[in-house]
Amino acid sequence: MGEETTALERACLTALPAPRQAFDGNFVAKLFLGGTGRANAVSSLDPAPDPALASRIARIEALYARHGLACRFRLTPLDPPGLEPLLAARGYAEGEETIVHAGPLPPHGPDPAARRLDGPEPAWMAVVATAEYQTEARRAEKLGLPELLAAPGGWFTLREEGVEAACLFAVADGPYCGIFDLATRPEYRRRGLGDRLVRAAAHWAAGLGATRLWAQVASTNAASLALQRRVGLGEAYRYRYRIRPLGPQPS
Repeated sequence: MGEETTALERACLTALPAPRQAFDGNFVAKLFLGGTGRANAVSSLDPAPDPALASRIARIEALYARHGLACRFRLTPLDPPGLEPLLAARGYAEGEETIVHAGPLPPHGPDPAARRLDGPEPAWMAVVATAEYQTEARRAEKLGLPELLAAPGGWFTLREEGVEAACLFAVADGPYCGIFDLATRPEYRRRGLGDRLVRAAAHWAAGLGATRLWAQVASTNAASLALQRRVGLGEAYRYRYRIRPLGPQPS
């Protein structure tokens, strides 16, 4: 589990880059526009004890404050001992829990109704907007991603009855294919479109050398959890957010 957790955390950094990134010890801080958690959070990449942890947290908080962003930590199995108690003592609120799934690429093949785009075109963005609340910052981060992404990416749509009915974003990073932003218009749900899109993305990624599929999903998202299990993914680990709002805080 340890090696794959490290590999998946590195794949997350590749798949969801931010325009500003900084390391402090074994922590990497990502800063974008304050929209999505993963593009605006700090994560540890090594669970070794960190004798300078308290001062490191303070420096990281100052970094986010300078850029006008709330400081958000992703708590993963790679955290050094004592991180969460220190954050709790500094007034960090608990955020949502996410499950990271991984497994072999599912059986796949080309789907004539699936189309791969080079970026989040208006039709793709319109489908995503039916599944999540699109703040201005979240929308801007999605639109800015193609310029930041170094690994091959694909923004997939699936047509049903002449309509762009479902969408998905995928990144092929060596042996790993990460999938994100899977959404289906409400009137086309429960038709298996999500499964088809995942398999279409897997087929594309396999052509680039990928052998494993991974995804991150909120632990409360029953529909996405069920879909990921149907295509053969299993739980690898979980992470949670701890968030410190902007403004004066107790030292």
